[in-house]
Amino acid sequence: MEWTDEGIVLGVRRHGESSAIVELLTRAHGRHLGLVRGGAGSRMRPLLQPGNGVRAVWRARLDEHLGTYVIEGLRLRAGALLASSHAVYGVTHLAALARLLPERDPHEDIYDMLEHTLDDFDDAGGAAAHVVRFELAMLAECGFGLDLSSCAATGATAELVYVSPKSGGAVSRSAGEPWRDRLLRLPAFLREGEGGANAVSDEDLQDGFRLTGMFLHRHVLEPRGQGHSDAREGFVNAVLKYRARARTAVP
Repeated sequence: MEWTDEGIVLGVRRHGESSAIVELLTRAHGRHLGLVRGGAGSRMRPLLQPGNGVRAVWRARLDEHLGTYVIEGLRLRAGALLASSHAVYGVTHLAALARLLPERDPHEDIYDMLEHTLDDFDDAGGAAAHVVRFELAMLAECGFGLDLSSCAATGATAELVYVSPKSGGAVSRSAGEPWRDRLLRLPAFLREGEGGANAVSDEDLQDGFRLTGMFLHRHVLEPRGQGHSDAREGFVNAVLKYRARARTAVP
């Protein structure tokens, strides 16, 4: 059996003297592992860094076998990503999220979203907003999507500023005001679409991660006996520190 596909490197582990088992999120074949001969050597190591985009040819005698990869680079992001702490934490966290997907099950929308997120790590605020949206997409992909399009209590579509921690539905300002202390805050960048670093406040980013973090832990991680990766907290803290330094930098 043989196929060729685009992929994003999620992780690598050494196998034997010189080979490596490489985990990719591929566009058409989902999260997929394969053996790369010579993958632990100095020539292949820079190519097989998490976050890099590659073209992979997978071969195996039977579909259920591990198989082997022949890999060439397409979008070698790792060098730029390693230059900032928030990007290093972010790539590690995104890879951990992608591992929640079942093996060999295609998720093309998630692939496209991951690629877009990885390409935007030079803007810390924008990257954080993308990661929150990626977490929302992962919730939906795992069957626990949040309904943020209308008020769960009234059906209204205006002034959606809260989220019910029980139902995962949005709540309008007027309907939620009496219970505001019990509701999660829906940040503006999730209500109003895309926003750059200047349009997203630190409070909004923290509210976004609080929102997705609670539902991911309750519905996806805890049932598997898992918790959030340390990289997630590291990413949030690194983003906030980066933005604080940028605000105080001398023009």
